[in-house]
Amino acid sequence: MKRIVLFIVTNLAVVLVLGIAANLFGLNRFISANGLNLGQLLGFALLIGFGGAIISLLISKPVAKWSTGAQVINDSPDATHRWIVGAVQGFATKAGIGMPEVAIFEGAPNAFATGAFRNSALVAVSTGLLQTMNREEVEAVIGHEVAHVANGDMVTMTLIQGVMNTFVVFLSRVIGYFVDKVILRNDRDGPGIGYYITTIVLDIVLGVLAAVIVAWFSRQREYRADAGAAQLMGRKQPMINALARLGGMDPGELPKSVAAMGISSKPSGLMALFSTHPPIEDRIRALQSAP
Repeated sequence: MKRIVLFIVTNLAVVLVLGIAANLFGLNRFISANGLNLGQLLGFALLIGFGGAIISLLISKPVAKWSTGAQVINDSPDATHRWIVGAVQGFATKAGIGMPEVAIFEGAPNAFATGAFRNSALVAVSTGLLQTMNREEVEAVIGHEVAHVANGDMVTMTLIQGVMNTFVVFLSRVIGYFVDKVILRNDRDGPGIGYYITTIVLDIVLGVLAAVIVAWFSRQREYRADAGAAQLMGRKQPMINALARLGGMDPGELPKSVAAMGISSKPSGLMALFSTHPPIEDRIRALQSAP
């Protein structure tokens, strides 16, 4: 639950902080004495919507390392570390991408991949994952994460989030202008208090709806990464076994910045709408039925 809440709150915060800052610095120039300039508003919405998403993508690797305490092991002489690095390197070569940074972080069973570019990504596994899975299952999980990188999922999810943020910013301000000028009859130049209150409330409400859409796209991406892991390994069973083992344990909590790229989650009830991952049993069935 905590990870899902962080996922929602952080997405909303990107739009809210940039939107409030724009208001404080008087950047609402799309509202003038002549009314609402939709062209300028759209440009403003694109800047705010994609600006936050792209900044988040560009700083994703250092944020992931900092928030999880992940330690890079590419040059480690430890035998286990060399095996993990070798597995990542083998899959990266098969997938046709540059060698990612490889890291380990303390925590319950989980793993993630992140980074702005396919050829300079980060793949990390938890100590809990290494302790509870056999080597073949760990390699399947690593293949899943490398598949995320090869598929460009980090960039794809950023673009989807940017589009959703743009719609949120645009619609909340159009409706805010209508409430302020038509319903509350504010006849002075520029926006009034009705505009500001309405846009903040709608940024939150529409942002929640946007989070549902982004999470749906993320769940579809998980099926593709599972299939990608099976393809990289040359057979499906290791990934099926890894998923089955994950289904019997509680996945480690990940910070929002990398949660969507983790290996699993266990949503329930209404919060399943905001989950970045499908139920384990659905993923196993999809993989079993794949050609």
